[in-house]
Amino acid sequence: MGNVFGRKSHPSRITEQDRAILQLKQQRDKLKQYQRRITLQLEKERLLAKQLLKDGRKEKALVLLKKKRYQDQLLEKTDNQISNLERMVQDIEFTQIELKVIEGLKVGNDCLKSMHEVMSIEDVERIMDETQEAIEYQRQIDEILAGTLTQEDEDSVLAELQALTQEEEVQLPDVPTDPLPEVPEAANVQPGRMRAKENDRPEMLAA
Repeated sequence: MGNVFGRKSHPSRITEQDRAILQLKQQRDKLKQYQRRITLQLEKERLLAKQLLKDGRKEKALVLLKKKRYQDQLLEKTDNQISNLERMVQDIEFTQIELKVIEGLKVGNDCLKSMHEVMSIEDVERIMDETQEAIEYQRQIDEILAGTLTQEDEDSVLAELQALTQEEEVQLPDVPTDPLPEVPEAANVQPGRMRAKENDRPEMLAA
């Protein structure tokens, strides 16, 4: 119970302008309802006046038509009032939009002022000058380097660059580091002795 009564009420989002617009729209709707009611009544009175003329009651019909004419004038005034109400509603709504735009401009202006306080025009000019000086200094270094190198130096630098490029493109396989396998004893016999043994075989067969 204490929490319920202890809660702070949030401010209403409905502004005075919103309430004014609501009231104007309610008045406009009431006038439109009045118009519909009078229009139906005028149609009935017109039919009644027609019937009175058929019955020969011309004076009664004339009074009824005068009343109808007066109500017609009221309807015209009601149309003007409805138009004024709708125009006023539109003006208030447009004013609300203008206020929101002005508030947005104010926030943006405050933001720009804060940014300008952080960095003034003098700071921007100083940074631009320093940047230009750095660019000019680098240009002077480039001119000095370009002037100290002869055409031979330039050719040597280009050749070195091409060699480095080729080394990057062609990568030879690594030399194997594993030990070679041992050679069998039969493989160590000299080829001359092998041929001599082969020549001795026919002689032995002939004996």
